[in-house]
Amino acid sequence: MPPGLTRRLLANTTKAFCFSLITMRKNMKQKYRLYRRNLNGNYYIQDNVTRKQESLGTSDRVEAHRLLHTRNEAASQPAMNLQIARAYLAAGDPKVASRIWQDVMAETTKNKTGPTRKKWESLMRNPALDELRTLRLMETRVEHFSKALETGRVGVNISLRRLHAFAVDTGWLPWPVMSRKRWPKITTGNKRGLTAEEHQRIVAAERDEEVRDFYELLWQVGGSQSDMAALTAENIDWANRTISYARMKTGSIAIVRFNETLAAILQRRGNTGFVFPMLAKVNQTVRGRRFGRLVARLKISGVTLHSYRYAWAERAKTCGFPERFAQEALGHASKAVHRAYAKKAKVLIPPLDEYERKFQAVELSNTPPAALPLAA
Repeated sequence: MPPGLTRRLLANTTKAFCFSLITMRKNMKQKYRLYRRNLNGNYYIQDNVTRKQESLGTSDRVEAHRLLHTRNEAASQPAMNLQIARAYLAAGDPKVASRIWQDVMAETTKNKTGPTRKKWESLMRNPALDELRTLRLMETRVEHFSKALETGRVGVNISLRRLHAFAVDTGWLPWPVMSRKRWPKITTGNKRGLTAEEHQRIVAAERDEEVRDFYELLWQVGGSQSDMAALTAENIDWANRTISYARMKTGSIAIVRFNETLAAILQRRGNTGFVFPMLAKVNQTVRGRRFGRLVARLKISGVTLHSYRYAWAERAKTCGFPERFAQEALGHASKAVHRAYAKKAKVLIPPLDEYERKFQAVELSNTPPAALPLAA
């Protein structure tokens, strides 16, 4: 072989080796590498540290290399990429870089009305949220939420979930801060309805006639304490023997027919103005504390004024009252909420053969199926 040709081959081999060495060292510094499993299939990337593989969802070579470059750039320069992301987002929303969590709190509260708004405003004043108020949405990390959630309070958990969902849904937060699996489970207290025996003890122990009638009304109607305390004589239709009122929480109209027991209570409450004038002047906290002191004196635990609604739902389910009527009476917008109220009801199921005999008797008498009794 001529000497000149030998020198050229040696030089080319050296160049190829150096180029391969430089490429290999460059790939070693990168977090991801690109590969393809078959000739016409999609491109994949592999994490050079964890060996985790992921499909790029494309078979286009140019697009695959672009995605690979983006991943490696994001891994090598996270701070720079955050600034780039902010620049892109600011083009569509100029406030994206300056918006803080207090803005989210104000916006979510603005659409609430009545008791719901007061409750929401109270949740937003929770000290556990203080460190988030001035924090920019774009700078929020998981540890910021985790610190607030360390209190273990149900209200904080619910508030943060709703604030986070609102920020993501509106596009104020470009990506979720915390995945669904990372959120602590919401655990509420043991809620139950009053028993008939407990209600009788409470009524017998209450000395004020107005308050006593108020508890009787809650037992008969199952309305919320705020709605029942705000009843006026105009809400009572004596001709049709109904009570109609608009729920403070939802604005929906509830119409309930009353029986002789409730009619006697309403008759002694007067024909003008508020049905319960003293209770209408105080807020729900005052009414709740008065009830709490009474049940504590009677050594009845685990109940509040709201337990009357649970009791009504449980009684309705126990006796086979149609669920759609019960749901309408309590003003529940969804079946799931109503069933949560009635879940502790003890339903006595009649024997099947006895139920079959009643069903056959109904068929023979041509009575509509809706009139079939649900219990023995």
